[in-house]
Amino acid sequence: MPLVHIHVIDGRRPPSRLRELADAVQTVMLDHFDAPDRDRYQLITEHRPGHIIAEDTGLGFERTDDIVVIQIYQQGRTVTHKQAAYRSLATELDARGLVRPDDLIISVVPNTKEDWSFGGGSAQFVEGLLS
Repeated sequence: MPLVHIHVIDGRRPPSRLRELADAVQTVMLDHFDAPDRDRYQLITEHRPGHIIAEDTGLGFERTDDIVVIQIYQQGRTVTHKQAAYRSLATELDARGLVRPDDLIISVVPNTKEDWSFGGGSAQFVEGLLS
């Protein structure tokens, strides 16, 4: 049950392309991050121009205003899962014409079972309602 937060620059993509972006990310979560079926938690946040500042860390990336920053909050994924997701996201989003690899930043944020409540004020993992 990764929670995926997708950050983009406001006005750069119509709603249909934002949905296509979210759908492509979900496909990678299912195929390479072992997300269960019907386990989709995504937030898309559009930031005003100039409100995403992302330099290239000296790696030579040429960033544009089509930049996308993806934060994946998760538990229990291995380095292998993460690397597969990074590669697949870059390949899939580029192939669909959604994001150039130079404009894609991904960060995986670990957490634990007690860090989740899916509603009703319960900690479902801790209370044994989910495994």
